[in-house]
Amino acid sequence: MSRLPILLTALLVLVGMDNARAHEIRPAIATVNFNAGNYDIEISANMEAVIAGVSPQHKDTSESPNAQTYNRLRELPSAVLERKIREFLPQYLEGVSILFDDARMQPALCALVVPEVGDPARARLTRLHLCGAIPPGARVFHWTYAAYFGESIVRLPAVSVGETVALWLKDGAKSEPYILGVGLVQKTRLEVAAQYTMHGFTHILPKGLDHILFVLGLFLLSIRWKPLLIQVTAFTVAHTITLGLSIYGIVSLSPAIVEPLIAASIAYVAVENMITAELKPWRAFVVFGFGLLHGMGFAGVLQEIGLPRSEFLTALLTFNLGVELGQLTVIISAFLLIGLWWKTKSWYRARLVQPLSALIAAVGIYWTIERILS
Repeated sequence: MSRLPILLTALLVLVGMDNARAHEIRPAIATVNFNAGNYDIEISANMEAVIAGVSPQHKDTSESPNAQTYNRLRELPSAVLERKIREFLPQYLEGVSILFDDARMQPALCALVVPEVGDPARARLTRLHLCGAIPPGARVFHWTYAAYFGESIVRLPAVSVGETVALWLKDGAKSEPYILGVGLVQKTRLEVAAQYTMHGFTHILPKGLDHILFVLGLFLLSIRWKPLLIQVTAFTVAHTITLGLSIYGIVSLSPAIVEPLIAASIAYVAVENMITAELKPWRAFVVFGFGLLHGMGFAGVLQEIGLPRSEFLTALLTFNLGVELGQLTVIISAFLLIGLWWKTKSWYRARLVQPLSALIAAVGIYWTIERILS
């Protein structure tokens, strides 16, 4: 039982994780357009984190030694923050490389939109519009975003009008060559599959704390595999359905509704674990319903990354595969950590299942309230 205090401490830390989730360092999103010899790049970024020097090596801003500076910047009215951004702009542009045929451009700041202070638990995203002229005869465009600013997602026009392709860049990596008037060199199906499998996996581990807790709630219901298999199957089928329907634009629900309900689903399965040790007939249907909500949450990530039109189905299916691999990793890890050692003990339910479920329920309830009020 020496591992129990460690488990309880780890889960107790998660009670504050929605704040960490709110302070999660998200990639900057750069949307690029080319028109009549000019380029326009809209960057959506957490400029308070950039100005404060919050290093991307941290999972969230609260871990940074510059967290206090960051929090002070977040409290500033939009007009004051705008002045600070304009003062910082020369340093910022040093970390943004816009290249045509490997020649670096010096863009102008054509517009700057700084939102007013909103929910203090949510990051404020500033939109910067950079623009300039494309050099005559230029053929190839590249984008880089400094590693010390964090990751970036660059969205580029696809060959088909009105469509985009997206690249998720890390560690200051240079984007793939974009041929003006042609587009990106098309990836093979295998390359797309590998890329989106990894996107799906990392959305669960380490980024999907709410999904991790939900899966742990399913795991804790019973030490037998059949109840777990029934629940996981119901959850998988459900989130696969809404993930596909959401991406195809057939169903849509506001994140303001989806996120609190996902948190409530975590609380529900945990509370039911404390009440019953058996899989009740309604549980699979309830889990299926919650799976529909989680699928919409997964869809939000995919919409942010974007899907290649040429391999749309491949990317969609392999992202879902990555999600399943992430969930399976959570279940196997939980089994190796507690199930393998103690599942046959008479005190397994009283000393492990119920305390852990209580903590998961507390996290779920806290997140539900916080997300409703935000």
